[in-house]
Amino acid sequence: MTTPLHQLKAEFFKTLGHPARIRVLELLSERDMAVSELLPEVRLEASNLSQQLAVLRRAGLVTARREGSQVYYALTSPQVAELLAVARGILTSVLSDQVELLDGLRADSVPSGPVRRAAR
Repeated sequence: MTTPLHQLKAEFFKTLGHPARIRVLELLSERDMAVSELLPEVRLEASNLSQQLAVLRRAGLVTARREGSQVYYALTSPQVAELLAVARGILTSVLSDQVELLDGLRADSVPSGPVRRAAR
């Protein structure tokens, strides 16, 4: 029996469910990077970064290659960068809608005259 597509998608998005992994993918969207370059940008301990990179490798989102003593990581597909860009667009839209709603709520809550308190 094969795994349903919706379950595979859920597992895929779980892989993306860690801020450090998203940051790594964003950085690798710009260019291939050595672990030593990723460390200061992601601000994790080396062992934690290694674990996060391993998760991304197992998910097939990044590849690793060794050049001398350096290990370089790269995205497996430009579609990963496209997915991050789409996510940014969705978040921008959602947050813009929320800002408009908040502005509306603030405008509605501004009293038109002096506020009188009820007598006790």
